[in-house]
Amino acid sequence: MRTIVTVTSSEESMLRARADEVQPEDIQSHLIQNVILDMKEALSKEKFGVAIAAPQVGELLRIFVVRGKVFASRSGDEYDEDIHKDQTFINPEVVKVSKKIKTGDEGCLSIPGKYGTRVDRYDKITIRYFDEFGERHERGASGFLARVFQHEIDHLNGILYTDIATEVISVDDDLKPIA
Repeated sequence: MRTIVTVTSSEESMLRARADEVQPEDIQSHLIQNVILDMKEALSKEKFGVAIAAPQVGELLRIFVVRGKVFASRSGDEYDEDIHKDQTFINPEVVKVSKKIKTGDEGCLSIPGKYGTRVDRYDKITIRYFDEFGERHERGASGFLARVFQHEIDHLNGILYTDIATEVISVDDDLKPIA
């Protein structure tokens, strides 16, 4: 199992590098499928984590995974892991953003003990991506999910929320959901 790369680890430079695109024909390869499985496993071990990007597990690939519980909370359903599966986003591209900006809170599995209380993000975003089966999709998101998408895409571009937050505080580890 892979561990999560943090800003204080020897692999910190991984978090600051732009991740490489995955060739569509490689999505079904054992290598890419194993990276996705490792990401899901690492995320499942985190009490408050809601998403993870490949650089956070030491892979410079343009992949992120969002926990199924995020989609359950969006729809107002009670979370059921058999229904609300983790979703994989490969080579995500932002195709549209709203004019409206929202300031909100963010945390990060790679920045333990810190929390951004003032992070500006677009309120709505549309992305185009491949899923883990190699199918192309376009998906819109608003509110918290839009924030998660932007946070994870930033990871793929070597950007951390602390780079754009106007306020970062120290926190106990058991406070809030983090991406």
